[in-house]
Amino acid sequence: MPVWRRRGRVLSAVLLVVVAGLCLRHFGYRIGLSFFTVKYGGSLLWGTMVYLLVRMFLIAASRYRIATVAEMVAITVELVRLIHTPWLDAFRDTLFGALLLGKVFSLWNIFAYSLGIVLAMSLERWFLSKKL
Repeated sequence: MPVWRRRGRVLSAVLLVVVAGLCLRHFGYRIGLSFFTVKYGGSLLWGTMVYLLVRMFLIAASRYRIATVAEMVAITVELVRLIHTPWLDAFRDTLFGALLLGKVFSLWNIFAYSLGIVLAMSLERWFLSKKL
């Protein structure tokens, strides 16, 4: 399959995950989902999105390399939450900043990101085995 087509499929998956995350965030409580499901489901989807974005840029790399880079990105973003400067806190106070960087450091978020990365890796393997 040509590289541009693979990247297009990955981009489609990224958009699907982003829409799922936004729907979870917007409708989760309204449909009766628990705080745990909304909070950590969003973190799981964020980890999945990071894996897919790394895959888009490193299209030929192995799943394990993609997962390693995605995990490093996710942990770095979580650690950045420990840094507080006026401009960074102002960015975090915007909707985009809150969705992209979050506000509060949590080891549980890192765990949820890791699960999302493993989920993305597993789904990628499954889709490739089906020749979709």
